[in-house]
Amino acid sequence: MNAQPGVQVYPGMEIRQDNTVCTLGFIDLAARVAFTAGHCRGSGHVSDRNGAFVGTQVQFRDNTPNGATVDSNHPITDWQIIGLAPDAVVNNVLPGGRVLVSDPAIVPTPGLPVCHFGVVTGESCGTVESVNNGWFTMSNGVVSQKGDSGGPVYVITPDGRAAIIGMFNSTWGQYPAAVSWNVTSQQAREDVISAASANVDAAASMPVAVP
Repeated sequence: MNAQPGVQVYPGMEIRQDNTVCTLGFIDLAARVAFTAGHCRGSGHVSDRNGAFVGTQVQFRDNTPNGATVDSNHPITDWQIIGLAPDAVVNNVLPGGRVLVSDPAIVPTPGLPVCHFGVVTGESCGTVESVNNGWFTMSNGVVSQKGDSGGPVYVITPDGRAAIIGMFNSTWGQYPAAVSWNVTSQQAREDVISAASANVDAAASMPVAVP
């Protein structure tokens, strides 16, 4: 009998952590990790809408204001890394069929045409309204609802792919807001490297038994 494949995992899918529903933002196929909003985190177990195991929380940062009004210079970080299940079948294709890629050269700028995908609202498109301290706002057609958090914000490239520039965070006044992908990925690398370094230091300081 053939083994059954694991859960399908892809950007833009619905994920659940405890009682929280959010959207998966980006998948690093080589590292087999996924990203979503940090404020979506739960006790560690991540599943799809049917309860199938997707993976486990690895790392997060989250200082989302939670309804408070903040100045546009206030730095906002909101991301979570999910280590994917060994048997998960992963891809980087959004529900609409576009391949989601990361291109550090593409950054949010005011007026830039962008789209956002969330499990509640689907794909909506508009423009970047303002660029702030690690986050940006959108207008002119971009919409969002609860459950869209963590969903990718992207630019459609000339070859028809989607280049991620952010992940949906919340609403700032009347404007949907997202954290910057370049800032997020840099912070994630720093935290993973720091954690690995701490583990090495801890191992080096352990006493060695002499036979």
